[in-house]
Amino acid sequence: MSKTETTTERDEAAAGAQLSTAPREEVVQAGGPALGVIGWIRWFWRQLTSMRVALILLFLLSLGAIPGSLIPQNSVDELKVRSFKEAHETLAPVYDKLQLFDVYSSVWFSAIYILLFVSLIGCIVPRTWQFVGQLRGRPPAAPKRLTRLPAYTTWRTEAAPEEVRRAALAMLRKRRFRAHTAGDAVAAEKGYLREVGNLLFHIALIVMLVAFAVGQLFKSEGGKLIVEGDGFSNTLTQYDDFKSGSLFSTDELAPFTFTLNQFTGTYETSGPQRGTPRTFEADVTYSKGGGEKKRSVIRVNEPLEVDGSKVYLIAHGYAPVVTVKDGKGKVVFQGAVPLLPIDNNITSTGVIKVMDGYRDKNGKKDQLGFPAFFVPTYAGKGQGQMFSQFPGLAFPALNLSAYRGDLRVDSGLPQNVYQLDTSKMKPFKDANGDIFKKTLVPGETMTLPEGAGSITFEKEIKEWASFQISQQPGNGLALTGAIVAIAGLVGSLFIQRRRVWIRAVRGDDGVTVVEMAGLGRSESAKLPEELADLAVTLHSVAPTAPEADADAEAEAEEAAAEGAEK
Repeated sequence: MSKTETTTERDEAAAGAQLSTAPREEVVQAGGPALGVIGWIRWFWRQLTSMRVALILLFLLSLGAIPGSLIPQNSVDELKVRSFKEAHETLAPVYDKLQLFDVYSSVWFSAIYILLFVSLIGCIVPRTWQFVGQLRGRPPAAPKRLTRLPAYTTWRTEAAPEEVRRAALAMLRKRRFRAHTAGDAVAAEKGYLREVGNLLFHIALIVMLVAFAVGQLFKSEGGKLIVEGDGFSNTLTQYDDFKSGSLFSTDELAPFTFTLNQFTGTYETSGPQRGTPRTFEADVTYSKGGGEKKRSVIRVNEPLEVDGSKVYLIAHGYAPVVTVKDGKGKVVFQGAVPLLPIDNNITSTGVIKVMDGYRDKNGKKDQLGFPAFFVPTYAGKGQGQMFSQFPGLAFPALNLSAYRGDLRVDSGLPQNVYQLDTSKMKPFKDANGDIFKKTLVPGETMTLPEGAGSITFEKEIKEWASFQISQQPGNGLALTGAIVAIAGLVGSLFIQRRRVWIRAVRGDDGVTVVEMAGLGRSESAKLPEELADLAVTLHSVAPTAPEADADAEAEAEEAAAEGAEK
């Protein structure tokens, strides 16, 4: 190999290295890495703030949210988590170690979240300063050979070069190009909103991440079951269950109250859709901070909004009114008892508990428990199992059994109010030694054996509704971020950034040669069309000069056609 060939190859390799955008590989010496600690930190920061890593982290965040949607979460429903663990004894310990029951507060999800946040900021800040520099600068001057650009046209005119450049500058500025005269040409650029849209999209992602964090830290969410005629005050002690973010304070609960006046549910009464709900409406009276009372109707997906809190209607059921008397005929319990639905026809179960005031015929104090099974539409005795045939109150029936003893309400252990702990209780039995039970219709009474008292199913049946009261301070911010992100994405996809140069110089024969060329930052079929439209407009000011030489005109037309094809 000759020395000349070696030098040429070395020069080509150096030129290739200068043109390449790939990161250069550092030379690793035998003594250790050449980068050093500071070098590795800079390398890590460059990788973290690259758009490629930001997209990877965004993808990982989306993947991480999948188990949060498919697996029960402690922050949403602890009972479902407990049931899942009981049903999956092998998987549950693995899920616990992976924190899959607390996805959104897990270490790994928080790490992805924080890294994505830092990555986006690291991407946006330098690009923003770079874009500001571009806005403060001017479009670059025209290259020497405009014929090499993808869109090109030329013609000769008798107009003076200065006149052509003035007309071109006025035309481009009228078309909202940023334009200026640079030497013998006018340089113009348009489509800066493309980069604005790109930056807005990434800033909106940061806004949504902040909104998500604010919502998780300052949110509150609680549930309350309310029977018709009863009310609710937005204080912590009034909730049946309550969850909040780590930075939420109970002082932030909005001061308001509301009363459930009436719940109305209607259903299809015939056809294949029989029993399908048509309307669920909760008529309420509410007031803010003890102020004026107002009426409102809460429907599914139409919550009541009061002082930043939203009251959602999430469930409903029936609450039969019962009266319990002791062995001496004294009323020891009277009221509506909410029962929980177990199917779409609102077959319901629950417990009636008499904790205080009961005495048998001998005056002995005791406690009573009545497991209850309610159907709003009973098929009738001997017509099959006792399950509701229709969700409406067509033929209500209440099946009851009875226990006496210790309800364990004073044991200090939490218990479900809709279940009966019979470990310290004995059932009432009939003459055959079987558990005493009876099915009642409204107005009927079940008399307990041994003169222990009675329970009456009153003719009044109330309905109850379950509400979710939530405060999500980040929702408005998240919505704003989502709208801005969509707008920015549309702008970055559909706005084309392009440059146009118009050169006008006087030829050797005294005739002005006009050249127009365009260059887009991305492939676009509209660039030649836009350049042709600009050429037509400028041609009306600087028309083509009469050509004495037909060959010269043919060459100009050929150059124009060649430029348009490019």
